[in-house]
Amino acid sequence: MDELAEQLTDLLAQDLDAGFTELVRVHARAVHAFLLRVSGSAAEADDLGQDAFLRAYTALQGYPPERRRALQPRAWLMTIAANVWRNHVRSSSRRPLSVMRVDDAPDMWSDADPGPAECALNADDRGRLVAALSRLPEYYRVPVVLRHVVGMSYAEVAQIQGCPVGTAKAQVSRGMSDLRRLLTCEEEGKVAT
Repeated sequence: MDELAEQLTDLLAQDLDAGFTELVRVHARAVHAFLLRVSGSAAEADDLGQDAFLRAYTALQGYPPERRRALQPRAWLMTIAANVWRNHVRSSSRRPLSVMRVDDAPDMWSDADPGPAECALNADDRGRLVAALSRLPEYYRVPVVLRHVVGMSYAEVAQIQGCPVGTAKAQVSRGMSDLRRLLTCEEEGKVAT
């Protein structure tokens, strides 16, 4: 466990409210980025993120301090966020998912803040990527987003998905292959199914 995670879990064990505030501060952007990419909607990602953090706080209230101290906060939160997303998909009658407008979520693909000229040049590419990502099946979209948008290790992706590391690697690899195929077909003017 890295030093930041250890400090965070110690704070959660000592003072749940202060620790949870810090947990949200440290991990809210990653949870939101994950939910934004799997849902395709900024408003839906906001709602799902609130639900995920509410579930996390409720769960933490029932944990003894020793269990809070033993948490791996990022993987634990992403597991909750992935489960909130899966529950939403199961209960939602709105399918297929709508594609998010790139203007609704600037700078979500990287931590570097590009200038206006770079944003204008990359807007079309980013829009195509978001659209193609939203067409991936959930069983590939979730691991691809966890690995390449959130930046989680394969071990963390496997933990969140509840599968072996090799399966997580395969899901990410197949998802990336499908994503490349969708983008290539779009460039060639074909509609990929």
